[in-house]
Amino acid sequence: MTTSAKPLPVRDDLRGLDPYGAPQLDVPYQLNTNENPYPASPALQRAIADAVAGVAGTLNRYPDRDAAQLRADLARYLGHGLTGAEVWAANGSNEIIQQLLQAFGGPGRTAMGFEPSYAMHPLIAQVTCTAWRSARRDDDYGMSTAAVQVTAARPDIVFITSPNNPTGTSVPLGLIEATYDAAPGMVIVDEAYAEFGRDGTPSALTLLPGRPRLVVTRTMSKAFAAAGTRLGYLAADPAVIEALLLVRLPYHLSTVTQAVARAALAHSAEPLATVEALRKERDALVAWLREDRGLRVADSDANFVLFGTFPDRHKVWQALLDRGVLIRETGPAGWLRVTVGTPQEMAAFRAALGEVLGQ
Repeated sequence: MTTSAKPLPVRDDLRGLDPYGAPQLDVPYQLNTNENPYPASPALQRAIADAVAGVAGTLNRYPDRDAAQLRADLARYLGHGLTGAEVWAANGSNEIIQQLLQAFGGPGRTAMGFEPSYAMHPLIAQVTCTAWRSARRDDDYGMSTAAVQVTAARPDIVFITSPNNPTGTSVPLGLIEATYDAAPGMVIVDEAYAEFGRDGTPSALTLLPGRPRLVVTRTMSKAFAAAGTRLGYLAADPAVIEALLLVRLPYHLSTVTQAVARAALAHSAEPLATVEALRKERDALVAWLREDRGLRVADSDANFVLFGTFPDRHKVWQALLDRGVLIRETGPAGWLRVTVGTPQEMAAFRAALGEVLGQ
């Protein structure tokens, strides 16, 4: 006997949505997800393995629910006089963002972001039943009118992504201050790529004192070459962390995750050395795209570069993929984004793009 399948009672506002995610294809050069291309050295691998072995005998017990030691380590890494009570950690910065929206957003509340920007902000807003309002960036992807737009919209949460994804653009501290002063609610500065900023690019961490509604989020996925660890964190007034305790799942960070993250922080000099190499590679790539290929390139303080413009960007993307180079088809119409890789990966990208453009 057969019965006709009935659709599952998924929430109406989620029907028809596509899951977020970049293509994961088996190609020689994967330059589409902004990962750090340098794996941990044998010494760091041993340190991580030792850290996991050290807690293996405790896995029958729940982890430290508040991740106190890890938060203290993260505070020391960030500096600026922060303490563990002003830092919170979760499974990647996306869970951090979700917890913030659960605590300060929700039904009847609105979040605002300046687009083009990180696509997960509006998506997480939607799944937490928070209304989303898209605000405008300048033609050069700056945010000169942010405070004016916030004053008019009066959102409960404002997202400022700096450096911005997918453009790589940083936001001056003065604009963040003005936006905070104009905002009635929380202001979240997403600094996932902060370590890659060019010399003189300040962090919003300097603005935290005296601003209890300001939150700065970070991740270990990029600068620490630890995307597989899934460790995101934030710095904010202790009252913010107390609010997040109301929505976090019990024991949300595993003992293994905490051990691996602490080992990476204890050896931070190694991954941060790769950051310096990637910054130099990025700046060389920007110069090559502009000067040798005559393309438009957004100023980047991240480990990726947005370039264009192309009448048919998908055709260019596909032609690069046909040559074994996977980049990201994202951002404004006509633009493409490439993650900065090793010198060998960048050489392959340059050669492939040269062939595609016939130069």
